[in-house]
Amino acid sequence: MEIVEINFLDIDENKQYTNILKKVIEKCFTEEKINNKNLYINVVLTNPDNIRKMNKQFRNIDKETDVLSFPMFEKEELENLENANQDILGDIVISIDRVKQQAEEYGHSFERELAYMAVHGFYHLMGYDHIKENDKNIMRQKEENILHQLKILK
Repeated sequence: MEIVEINFLDIDENKQYTNILKKVIEKCFTEEKINNKNLYINVVLTNPDNIRKMNKQFRNIDKETDVLSFPMFEKEELENLENANQDILGDIVISIDRVKQQAEEYGHSFERELAYMAVHGFYHLMGYDHIKENDKNIMRQKEENILHQLKILK
């Protein structure tokens, strides 16, 4: 069973992107002990125009962003999921152009920035947030743990 489905929306398919995302999402599932829950994630890689439209449509924010997450469950519901039929944990939408820009801006590799976007989106699907400082610290610690384990540091 695949735990991640990757779709390319108005950008060229890229095996490197696919490999990075699969590795990262699989590590997230293992770390959070949900790899036996019959769940999967849909990741959409797209361009700035599409992510801006989605941000406006679903969040009423008319601007481009780097990553959007659309969870299918509340945090409490995830704890009580049974091994039923395969279900989607949620969707993560990533702007590849923004990944490239931010990698350069922050002095990271493209792999590091794409991996971070995937991990960040995953933890939003898991019900984590970064609005309050305490919640932000918990989420950041989880994100960095995944990247550290995968040795995606720069």
